[in-house]
Amino acid sequence: MLDLKYSVVIEATLDPNFFGFYSPELEGFTGIGHSIEDCLYKAKWGIEEHLAVLREHNLPIPELNSNPTVTVQNEQRLDRVA
Repeated sequence: MLDLKYSVVIEATLDPNFFGFYSPELEGFTGIGHSIEDCLYKAKWGIEEHLAVLREHNLPIPELNSNPTVTVQNEQRLDRVA
């Protein structure tokens, strides 16, 4: 069991050793990892740290997700307009 409090999206990049992740439910929460497993580990503990900072600054904390999901996808690339 992953025991996450919020959903997480992991994005694969062109570099096979670099992944980005974020939670669409937890504004401002992002990170990077070297594998999908690394991202999951960092997300689990990073969410705890992010929530602690929100509490410390008396900022609103989103309602916990009772059934969070993990999505792995290719990164969303923005095409540059020349």
